[in-house]
Amino acid sequence: MTFAALQAGALAGCKIIDLSRVLGGPYCTQLLADHGADVIKIEPPAGDETRGWGPPFLDDTASYFIGVNRNKRGMTLDLAQPAGQELLRRLLADADVLVENFKPGTLEKWGLGYDALSREFPRLIHCRVSGFGADGPLGGLPGYDACAQAMCGLMSVNGDAQGEATRVGLPVVDMVTGLNAAVAVLLALNERMRSGLGQFLDITLYDCAVSLLHPHAANYFYSGKVPGRTGNAHPNIAPYETLPTRSGPIFLAVGNNRQFAALARVLGAPALPDDPRFATNAERLQHRDALREALAELLAAHDAATLAEQLLRAGVPAAAVQNVEDVLGHPHTRHRGMVLEQDGYRGVGSPIKLSRTPATLRRLPPALGEHNDEVRREVGPVPAEKRPA
Repeated sequence: MTFAALQAGALAGCKIIDLSRVLGGPYCTQLLADHGADVIKIEPPAGDETRGWGPPFLDDTASYFIGVNRNKRGMTLDLAQPAGQELLRRLLADADVLVENFKPGTLEKWGLGYDALSREFPRLIHCRVSGFGADGPLGGLPGYDACAQAMCGLMSVNGDAQGEATRVGLPVVDMVTGLNAAVAVLLALNERMRSGLGQFLDITLYDCAVSLLHPHAANYFYSGKVPGRTGNAHPNIAPYETLPTRSGPIFLAVGNNRQFAALARVLGAPALPDDPRFATNAERLQHRDALREALAELLAAHDAATLAEQLLRAGVPAAAVQNVEDVLGHPHTRHRGMVLEQDGYRGVGSPIKLSRTPATLRRLPPALGEHNDEVRREVGPVPAEKRPA
């Protein structure tokens, strides 16, 4: 293997015990593992359920699991058994962070909740990812990405104006929850340098979904009007939407009058900003339909990809609408290191770029229980009466 095993990342020396499954927690720990943390992913004997979320599969492991579990060591442990609980405590003895997404109350039932662990390991940072938290009107209930999108208003503002509320086409709540969990871990690690103490990090899908409501929440706070769906159009800016061209749709994201004037010049209609209907953003919003018609006529002769690059070079945010294959094969995606390919592994690279300590690919996603023996050797022998089966 040619993994960069000797290249220490920004989190080298940080040991993380990952009890999480599915997406939010594993995405968090992969972000941290990419930057050098030693992440030990502990799965129940049957494994993380996403190992079976396919096709497609690679060597009987679903691509879903592969996508968020690289750079981790993997072991299996039955935490419902005393022997498994004892071995977890051995692992936590020198760990910095515990990440888990058990339903609130589950670890507490086993004597492994924050109160118990913090007494035994006062420096341990305990990050829990859950649906709603442990208390409150919805406390302790299970949470899922699509349900959070529906419950927290995201679906209500996503979709065509005359269509139905629509789920965002990727698990945005799970992934933002994982990202917020990673930020929380880093904040707690920094604070521990002053206090010497760990703390409990309470990260919920519900909170993270609500946090995504900008600008709709801000608009509601200051107008009292309930936001609705506007398709691809922005509620506060025009033109900021997809429009047709000869070869397909182009997205224009024109945020100010200077950009609108540059758009008009590139399209060969430099007088367009002189039209009083389009002179300011407020006027363009008020006359959005007329603006859309005028732009569609000007765009009809253009190729979306060629025009988008012209507009970008003229300072106008624009993009042809690409599919997943298009973007993963784009030269700039490769230039930015956003596609990793090694020894049969293909994955999306880390978006977090550090100049001296970059993210590295050190380990492929682990097979179920791949590092059981290695990790158990590190923690030492477990007393015979407590030895895991």
